[in-house]
Amino acid sequence: MARTKLGSKDANTIGNLPAIGSSAPDFTLTSNDMKDVSLREFAGKNLVLNIFPSVDTGVCSASVREFNKRVASMENTVVLCISKDLPFAQKRFCGAEGIDKAITLSDYRNFGFGKTYGVELIDSGFAGLLARAVIVIDPTGKVKHTELVPQIGQEPDYDVAIKATES
Repeated sequence: MARTKLGSKDANTIGNLPAIGSSAPDFTLTSNDMKDVSLREFAGKNLVLNIFPSVDTGVCSASVREFNKRVASMENTVVLCISKDLPFAQKRFCGAEGIDKAITLSDYRNFGFGKTYGVELIDSGFAGLLARAVIVIDPTGKVKHTELVPQIGQEPDYDVAIKATES
């Protein structure tokens, strides 16, 4: 279990982020077109997993916009923006915001990602949603960087995440 904050209160996760150097666990998430998507589909690419509670909150939507902007010029790198939002809401958001580089994926149907990656919140007002975290996976499937953001209302460290894809 790991701890973050929601406002001034502690918010605990179901587990811990994957260890740096470990193989990233496989996952099945749902895309905006309602198809299942797995980690294997991104083999050979750098992956930035931008994980958050809901695209309909200010900081979450800001992280999707920022990662979308930053990944536009990067080769062999994909940003997956992951929440439990319905794919319809994610698609609406991407259309309204012009998100065309980052891929939004939902854990609403399979419910395994949050548990496997240790980011599902088990208490607080956001219990059942995903904590704000970033995980970088290299082209061989190894975890290169992790960040459980200490305050859910805080943006992740974009620079460190992007730098992790370059080394």
